[in-house]
Amino acid sequence: MGATQVEIPVIYSSVDTLDIKDGNEFRPSQWTLVPEIRPDVYTSNRLGERVTFYTDSDSISWVLRKDVVFDFVIVRGSDSAFTQIAYAPTYLDILRGAATYNREVNSGIPAFTYQAASNPHLMSLRAALNLDSIAGNGDEISQIKNLMHWIHDLVPHDGSHENPEVKNAMSLIQQCKKEERGLNCRGLATVLNECYLAMGIPSRFVTCMPKDSIFDDCHVINMVYSKQLNKWIWMDPTHDAFVMDEKGNLLGLEEVRFRLIEGLPLVLNPSANWNNQVQTVKEFYLDEYMAKNLYRFECPLSSEYDFETRKRGKEVKYMELIPLDGYCQTPKYSSRKSRKSGVRFTVYKSNNPDQFWRTPVQ
Repeated sequence: MGATQVEIPVIYSSVDTLDIKDGNEFRPSQWTLVPEIRPDVYTSNRLGERVTFYTDSDSISWVLRKDVVFDFVIVRGSDSAFTQIAYAPTYLDILRGAATYNREVNSGIPAFTYQAASNPHLMSLRAALNLDSIAGNGDEISQIKNLMHWIHDLVPHDGSHENPEVKNAMSLIQQCKKEERGLNCRGLATVLNECYLAMGIPSRFVTCMPKDSIFDDCHVINMVYSKQLNKWIWMDPTHDAFVMDEKGNLLGLEEVRFRLIEGLPLVLNPSANWNNQVQTVKEFYLDEYMAKNLYRFECPLSSEYDFETRKRGKEVKYMELIPLDGYCQTPKYSSRKSRKSGVRFTVYKSNNPDQFWRTPVQ
């Protein structure tokens, strides 16, 4: 005898838009029939709870299970919409699975370095942009915040276009003003990073990435070392954002990541915004967007002026911090030369957060 064929459940509808109840949350007009997608998948992270689809005359329910999908068909007239209900973890669920590191030191990774404010390029930048006046006469923390606010207001964020080819702060600012254009998050963090270095404040720009080895969205912000607080702090010029605990203490990327995983309170500054047009709120920015992008990190090993400009014969070195459940654990060292730019890219991978978050040599 042949294998028994399992019949797929069918419900009927005379409308294109359906309601869904996901657990205890009712979502009116949540689902639109698109018969061309086979199957069209609805995902939820509410394990053990019931998901129900409602048409104008029918309904179907499924209790969500981790490793089992539920297939059914919604028939409207002559169209059949093959539909599936499946479990999918939230970005925060994925991040919570990335809590484990290996703190054994990898002695083969060079130390991070920070260009001194006495560098001629940084001295020229400081004078030309009048950074002392912009930073103000307050304490170190107020100066760090003032510089970020200024960059945020000076150059708009534009994530849909590439940055100019010459990627130092002076050139980027001038070109944005001349062409009435903005920069993506990496460009903004590059400009702010060089302004901090020019003021003698150790800083790195950090590429914050999701778990996926191939992705089309990540985020770049600044980690800035405060001598006043003796710690790294989070500064994001794209959203004019910094992060605090429930007592108002400023936090760094490592602390924010830990508190997201542990479910501890996080507070975003109320003035955080995108291009002075849309308020940036904690529920989206931290709980969703950055929960996705705090899975792994990459930083240049040398924080310096004009690092991002690609010149033939140049070598740029990066360190990547990966949790133990991350993809692409090896090789721990790789080096390749770009045929297009002639630049050699060297990447060191580590599972040790102590190496990545180590403080600048005083």
